[in-house]
Amino acid sequence: MTILLFVMLGLFVFMMFRRNKKTQQQQAEMQSKFAPGVDVMTSFGLFGRIVSIDEAENKVVIELSPGNQATVHRQAVTKVVEATPEEAPVVPDDASSLTPAQTEAPAAVETPEETIARLNKEDKKDN
Repeated sequence: MTILLFVMLGLFVFMMFRRNKKTQQQQAEMQSKFAPGVDVMTSFGLFGRIVSIDEAENKVVIELSPGNQATVHRQAVTKVVEATPEEAPVVPDDASSLTPAQTEAPAAVETPEETIARLNKEDKKDN
């Protein structure tokens, strides 16, 4: 029984080290993609473009919007954002898109007497 316990403990420790090694490899691969001009996301949700990287101090300067820059630790940059191709908007050849399309029939208009009768029926149902 104790042998089985030690085998399970050894397997657990092996899997833990394996997972850590895989995570470190993925992080190193992602950080190798860092270069000025790459769009990234930080661990706290800021999106921006890398302006410069200071390898000695592990700092990255990110441009959040034109004229606004933030300096963050290199490990705070957690994701390289891939640009998706944008689809061109469809423009019709005629003026049909200038008027709203009617998809539903216009609602029936109630007369004041019909409205009062409907409200009285609803009030009686509630009591």
